[in-house]
Amino acid sequence: MDNLGVTVRENRCILPRPMEWLNYHHLLYFWLVAREGSVTRAAAELRLGQPTVSAQIRTLEESLGEKLFTRVGRNLTLTDIGRVVFRYADEIFSLGRELLDTVKDRPTGRPLRFTVGIADVVPKLVAYRLLQPTSDLGAPVRLVCREDKPDRLLSELALYALDLVLTDGPLGPSIKIRAFNHLLGECGLTFFGTSRLARAHRRGVPTLALWSATAAPYRQHGCPAIARAMVRRAGDPPPRDRRV
Repeated sequence: MDNLGVTVRENRCILPRPMEWLNYHHLLYFWLVAREGSVTRAAAELRLGQPTVSAQIRTLEESLGEKLFTRVGRNLTLTDIGRVVFRYADEIFSLGRELLDTVKDRPTGRPLRFTVGIADVVPKLVAYRLLQPTSDLGAPVRLVCREDKPDRLLSELALYALDLVLTDGPLGPSIKIRAFNHLLGECGLTFFGTSRLARAHRRGVPTLALWSATAAPYRQHGCPAIARAMVRRAGDPPPRDRRV
């Protein structure tokens, strides 16, 4: 507190730790020298001079703070840290080649990943039969299935986390997702009840029960028009006192 009675507080700002960057060109030179076992052969493949390649490797060693090679006679041998770095570099450049092959639609050798979301109301046997053709493709496919509520699966589809969603209803107008609907099949609807109820409603199911059963999945997906059409097709007018 100063003479004027004003309290002064000192604000301290803690700066985040700067991000460390890895020079992948230097890593590539190191990887080629370790793979070829010689600076000369690596320089010839890179079409660079030997001093240039050696300088780049020294720069990489300085940035990592570790020696990557040790010289035994005329040969270069990887140190313990060098072998660790080489394993990482080998995987990095292998993934890089696979990335280019995937983008250019070339075979990568790895199975194609196909991620499917299955709504929890879809029977497992039905989903299995719908996805069965993936096992008959010429290329190997790794099929990954996720079960959840339709709205959650559609959200993942919008984020490209899923390739396909199997559900029991089409996209409703209230769902703002750019996707395509394809009808894969249809099935009938059967009502079961006790003998007393069956005798009482032998000539037909009451409109209210039919509306509740058929409209449920479409109410969930925001498709009231489809639900009303189903009830009209059944021969009964849609009830006016129920909302979908």
